[in-house]
Amino acid sequence: MSSYSNPPCAACKFLRRKCLPGCIFAPYFPPEEPTKFANVHKIFGASNVSKLLNEIPPHQREDAVNSLAYEAEARLKDPVYGCVGAISVLQRQVLTLQKELDATNADLMRYAGNEIPYPVMNLMLQNNQQRNDNGAGSFESSSGFSDPYSYPWGHGNGPSGERGGDGSS
Repeated sequence: MSSYSNPPCAACKFLRRKCLPGCIFAPYFPPEEPTKFANVHKIFGASNVSKLLNEIPPHQREDAVNSLAYEAEARLKDPVYGCVGAISVLQRQVLTLQKELDATNADLMRYAGNEIPYPVMNLMLQNNQQRNDNGAGSFESSSGFSDPYSYPWGHGNGPSGERGGDGSS
């Protein structure tokens, strides 16, 4: 009779091996989440993940596994860009929303212009114009890097129709 009645972790089940009590994968790949390990294994390989988990401190392992799982899922969805594609989309959304916010703030200042003394309003408008001229919040201008990626959903156009970072399509 076997005294070890726990089901094998997702990694050991996937690899068709016995899950021992000291299994490095067991705390991070529970049997209820078999696709989590399958994706990580497909992209990074079980041996590489095992080496990685053994090299990092135990308190950081869960975060590392979650990062590997996220990147593996992103790579399976988008083999070329992986999570960088998702980050680029989010950066474009931030830029679009920042422009919308600046325009709305400018409208508010114009509408409230009768209530704000002229020198204060003029200073606020100048500051707003400087932010727009400097491209505040822009990934390209604040970091010195341009977005070299084109996106598969629109021949180089972002999800809301803007052009890719290099202006080509």
